[in-house]
Amino acid sequence: MNKVELLAPAGNAEKLKMAVLYGADAVYLAGKSFGLRTATDNFSIEEMKWGVDFAHERGKKVYLTMNIIPHNEDMDKAGDFLLEAAKTGIDAVIVSDPGMFSLVRTLTPNLSIHISTQANTTNTHSVQFWKAQGASRVVLARELSLKEIREIYQTDPEGIELEVFVHGAMCMSYSGRCLLSNYLTGRSANHGDCAHPCRYKYQLVEEKRPGEYFPIEEDSRGTYIFNSKDLCMIRHIPELIESGVKSLKIEGRVKSSFYVATVVRAYRQAIDAYYEQKPYVLKEEWFEEVAKVSNRDFTTGFFFHKPGSADHNYGTSSYIRGYDFIGVVKGYDHEKQQVIVEQRNRFALGDRVEVLPPQGPVYQFTLNEMYDNEGNSIESAPHAQMEVRIPHSPLPMDALLRRKSL
Repeated sequence: MNKVELLAPAGNAEKLKMAVLYGADAVYLAGKSFGLRTATDNFSIEEMKWGVDFAHERGKKVYLTMNIIPHNEDMDKAGDFLLEAAKTGIDAVIVSDPGMFSLVRTLTPNLSIHISTQANTTNTHSVQFWKAQGASRVVLARELSLKEIREIYQTDPEGIELEVFVHGAMCMSYSGRCLLSNYLTGRSANHGDCAHPCRYKYQLVEEKRPGEYFPIEEDSRGTYIFNSKDLCMIRHIPELIESGVKSLKIEGRVKSSFYVATVVRAYRQAIDAYYEQKPYVLKEEWFEEVAKVSNRDFTTGFFFHKPGSADHNYGTSSYIRGYDFIGVVKGYDHEKQQVIVEQRNRFALGDRVEVLPPQGPVYQFTLNEMYDNEGNSIESAPHAQMEVRIPHSPLPMDALLRRKSL
């Protein structure tokens, strides 16, 4: 069945692996340059080749982001990088700049090009323009409603593919084109180095009253006037698919492997249910799952209405964090009947642990005993990435372990 694509972020090799194993149809990643997320590890050419091979062996696709707003010095280096990246077997390049688009078309004419959300595509004429240039997909601006998306699709239903963001952080600036970070910190958002000043705490100062601070809201701590809640459309899968979009995109290359696996898995289940269950039944457990990863509370963005006060958090920029990611299953010792776990956050005897497998139901158990790699009984696992052995029946490889935050 020709299902809508589920597209996941891959900030490094482990996140790519988790995205693929937990249900993504495709991933998007960046090299060490030219992508809009420098705060994550990103991929060397060798790592990219590994990632492409890993994805392709499982029938998945890999898209390379080269969507910065480039200057001449960037363009001087982009060609050599592109040619090396193309040799890894990537399936498409994501760009926002016409010059970068032209470079990709010239140097790698057989490589598909996706137009980034940074290109601010908000209307049918712009979509048709990019189609005429040879683009195969447009990532629509986040500022579009479902009604507008349907109108764009219905103009040319057999034409260029449409992709939309459905989950993750929102930007206070139009489709991410922001100079606030550059102005305040010297870090350019348009080159992937955003300091996220929209999450800072602000108060108002009147020009002739220096040092006298006025709260913009009634809260004396100030206000987070630009701080949007996170996008979440998992309750609206039918509306998204029926709008005509080809790909549903999850934001978060800087987020953790736990975030990627959890969110991808929930959206995978929701999308599959749309195609396999008639009538479609929304399961609230899907929303509960995505709410278990760090978030700023949720909004549906621009899909149904223009965001208002209910779609922003004026009190704090802190994350809501209900669960801690504590480990990854790395193997099983059949002789000792112990699950081998790589620690990611401290856990201890008595903890109630949830197991999140790539497929199948989530289930729980209590940690009653565990051992270090030398066979010594231990009461806690405090050291980063230490190997812990837990007496238990076999657990799926790469299953994630989590527990409620203390």
